Amino acid sequence: MPRRSKVLSGTLVASALLLTSLGIGSVAANADTPASAPAAHAGHAMAVSTAASPEDPDGDGYIPANPPVTGVTPSTKEPPHRYFHEFQANCSVTHTAPDDPIVFPQQPGKSHDHTFMGNTTTNANSTTASLDAGSTTCLAPGDRSAYWMPTMYDGDHPVLPVGPQTIYYKAGVTDYTSVRPFPKGLRYVVASPMQSAQEFRDHPGFVEGWECGDSFFNVDFPTDCPERRDVQVNIRFQAPSCWDGKNLDTPDHKSHMAYPVVNPGTNNNICPADHPVALPMIEFKMAFPVNGDLSRVRLASGASYSWHYDFFNAWDEATLDAMVGHCIVGGLQCDARGYDQTHPEAGAALNEDYELP
Repeated sequence: MPRRSKVLSGTLVASALLLTSLGIGSVAANADTPASAPAAHAGHAMAVSTAASPEDPDGDGYIPANPPVTGVTPSTKEPPHRYFHEFQANCSVTHTAPDDPIVFPQQPGKSHDHTFMGNTTTNANSTTASLDAGSTTCLAPGDRSAYWMPTMYDGDHPVLPVGPQTIYYKAGVTDYTSVRPFPKGLRYVVASPMQSAQEFRDHPGFVEGWECGDSFFNVDFPTDCPERRDVQVNIRFQAPSCWDGKNLDTPDHKSHMAYPVVNPGTNNNICPADHPVALPMIEFKMAFPVNGDLSRVRLASGASYSWHYDFFNAWDEATLDAMVGHCIVGGLQCDARGYDQTHPEAGAALNEDYELP
């Protein structure tokens, strides 16, 4: 599928480090606002820690990996150049709800409204085990992960993406052969509902911002959006892909993950030393069926630049391992079956039912 590629520049990396040092970009919540109402509110108040839950009994926000990944150093290797090293997860919307099982576990109704994709059972009480037992709207039955984002509104009318949306899994580091599958139960939040317009624009995950028709790189919803049936508002935004190897979650739902950095003296991207484990870089490519006059369009979390999203990994481990190995490590541009049309000789990772053969 044609796409515009995002390369992390030294400027963006520096911006990311600066924002981190300033403590910017944390997730927050307004627990007292009825989030089921269509009117937007200011997002979340800062969640320094989370409530106790089956996976975090003491409620300190840390969920250790069992076992942790140790003895890894960031790879500086340069494998044979491949322009693509990715596959797609195509998942449809399942429901909306004012829940967030990462920021507000076991606290239904405490979040602003979210639009959920993938796992059909996702709610405030979701755990790795409950998601693992759930069903999915993703084309690959083995992808029972939960994906969610703030609900978009046109006035008071929810605007929900129609049909399977594209979620890329790609290499964020130059050594694509070093990328390994997500550990089961890993979860994180990308960007922040409390970020400013400039922080949104400077975020290392920013690819094209809000786009519509020929209008790209917008922080605000585009004002020049053709009113045509084939036109939708889109956004592409990348997640961090370097893991500390120790935690499936941390109190701010971000510190266990990091974006790749530039290896000094090269143009190569590597993982930082304190987050040495290279995982797939998720990129949301969402299309919202709205166009024309966007003056009444907003997000449940607030303004256009409050865009953020959440990921909770519940892939079948063997299926994810096959997709990562065949497509990312194999340097292919795969669809949701793990098939690259330009390299038919490589075959597919999954069968025609999107399952392991």
